[in-house]
Amino acid sequence: SILMQRRLFLYNFRNLRKAKGRRETYLCYVVKRRDSATSCSLDFGYLRNQMGCHVEVLFLRYIAAWDLDPGRCYRITWFSSWSPCYDCAQHIANFLRSYPNLTLRIFMARLYFCEDRKAEPEGLRRLHKAGAQIAIMTFKDYFYCWNTFVENKEQTFKGWEGLHENSVHLARKLRRILLPLYEVDDLRDAFKILGL
Repeated sequence: SILMQRRLFLYNFRNLRKAKGRRETYLCYVVKRRDSATSCSLDFGYLRNQMGCHVEVLFLRYIAAWDLDPGRCYRITWFSSWSPCYDCAQHIANFLRSYPNLTLRIFMARLYFCEDRKAEPEGLRRLHKAGAQIAIMTFKDYFYCWNTFVENKEQTFKGWEGLHENSVHLARKLRRILLPLYEVDDLRDAFKILGL
């Protein structure tokens, strides 16, 4: 089935602050081609890690096999249960540099090992610098995924307790990760001038 089972979606995409036991990454995607003022959907579906290969790498291989027309513009939107690890972020950044006619938007349910002294935050900064638009999933994104990628049997998506609060918390954390260092230095200088 091209649609994900409800229990898989609800278990893997839940935006818990501590997501113990969730070792797989799921990735839901939509690929569109833009023709002047209109766009047409080319493909959608979902993938997960396979035989030790991260789902981001699997997806990049899948898209590379399409032999995209360099004269056309493409837009990929993906929703993933975890943010990319450092290595996957590097692969995605390199992929985007190889396909300047392609834009990528990534919405993530949770941040993967983005504590201090880990490489993952730097990977996200490099990915952002390479042109990927990255954000944390909100209720609206979960609602869209539920209606697009999930075998929902026409049941309406109901958020879980803490969905909004956890989205806000993770979005703030992501914003701090992506905040360029020079802006932090500028703020420190401003605080010094103000005597704070």
